[in-house]
Amino acid sequence: MAYEIRGFEATIGIEIHVQLNTKSKIFSSDGTEFAAGDNENISTVSAGLPGSLPVLNKKVVELAVKTGLALDCKIRQKSIFARKNYFYPDLPKGYQISQYEEPICEHGFVMLKMPDYEKRISITRAHLEEDAGKSTHQGDVTLLNYNRAGVPLLEIVSGPDLSSPQEAAEYGKIIRQIVRYLDVCDGNLEEGSLRCDCNVSVKRIGEKKLGTKVELKNINSFRFIEKAVEYEIERQIDAVERNEKIIQETRLYDSDKNRTYSMRMKEDAQDYRYFPDPDLLPILISDQTISSIKSSLPELPQARHKRLVGQMGLPAYDADVLTEEKDIADFFEAVAKACGNPKAASNWIMTEVMREMKESHMSISESKMTPELLAELITLIDKQVISGKIAKTIFPDIWETGKNPQKLVDEKGLGQISDDSIIEKIIEGVLKDNEKNVAEYRSGKTKVFGFFVGQIMRLSKGQANPDKVNEILKKKLEQG
Repeated sequence: MAYEIRGFEATIGIEIHVQLNTKSKIFSSDGTEFAAGDNENISTVSAGLPGSLPVLNKKVVELAVKTGLALDCKIRQKSIFARKNYFYPDLPKGYQISQYEEPICEHGFVMLKMPDYEKRISITRAHLEEDAGKSTHQGDVTLLNYNRAGVPLLEIVSGPDLSSPQEAAEYGKIIRQIVRYLDVCDGNLEEGSLRCDCNVSVKRIGEKKLGTKVELKNINSFRFIEKAVEYEIERQIDAVERNEKIIQETRLYDSDKNRTYSMRMKEDAQDYRYFPDPDLLPILISDQTISSIKSSLPELPQARHKRLVGQMGLPAYDADVLTEEKDIADFFEAVAKACGNPKAASNWIMTEVMREMKESHMSISESKMTPELLAELITLIDKQVISGKIAKTIFPDIWETGKNPQKLVDEKGLGQISDDSIIEKIIEGVLKDNEKNVAEYRSGKTKVFGFFVGQIMRLSKGQANPDKVNEILKKKLEQG
């Protein structure tokens, strides 16, 4: 679906740099921990000292193939590393080891699901490369930290198939979701584990030739992707309407001022003088390796969503929420299997579990709440041992202590009252104390029914069986 604004349409492509989950760098044994002290994780290779030679990390190749397969890419059985030559202080060798003509993955796609339509977004290529170091500018001084130099990246390059800021942000979310499901990347945008570069151009509606492409570099949130692309589209349209020439350049996004500003002129491929790296042999991948990695792939988010709706009968909204994170989806399925009530499992996870996770700043795996505990709590409700209200009162205790729900119910004396004679006695007392309200109900003002229920539940401390309360109360009121 085209995104039209002021007689123009936009063309957007995104390059996503995915930091691969390895303990060591792509070409050396240096560590990759984000929290390491400045220049702690470096060696002669990271620092680009003369005579140091790169040695390829096998795990990096496996994770790249895994990601490529999940993106429906063709895996090249022979791929080559190249030197991308440019000078910058955080690139001590004077070149970056990347892939150019023969990337490890190419020709894939993902399906973009927007509120009103679906769209196929092509993946042109996904290639391996090393990250550069980090420059920190302080007045006239620049400090260099080479901890990131050599950290393994997989750059996933989309085709120019996106046409709106909303599509760009959603595409970024889908890629993040996939790499997190695969456990090839933690997807932490704040720490730079996943970074997005957006290529944006505009042209008048009806024109066939694409406009000049401008790159928006290193955007670290999906909200900022949307806002940066939106601003850049407007900026380029304004320039075209003033008959100004759009310059091929790299720009940065200032989130405080909500604007983009020029960083440098954008280079073309020939400016980098790519050539095969003489220190690294080609990567050769066998059919057997590809088949083995393919068989290890988990069920991916969109397939899982479809199954939860089609086979487990969940509403699409529930499936959206539950499949967003793999650990939540796994937790849900374990609860649903144990209690046999998928919808109840979904409701409890989307409300009580997610609230506690947010308030305690914990992931589900860090909490003491296990699928077995939540399943037992739901089973106690389904068997009418306790009411849903009572279950909610003991839920925080289970979350904090990991105690057995039945044990908590017994300790606190919270078992549900289902004895008709006990409930009838409580109801008779409420009706006797509220004769005016009884008369109102019998005169047709049936809204007071809720008042009676509230009084009964208060007197029974929430333990009276709600279904029996409604049934017996209605009989008593209609007897008069």
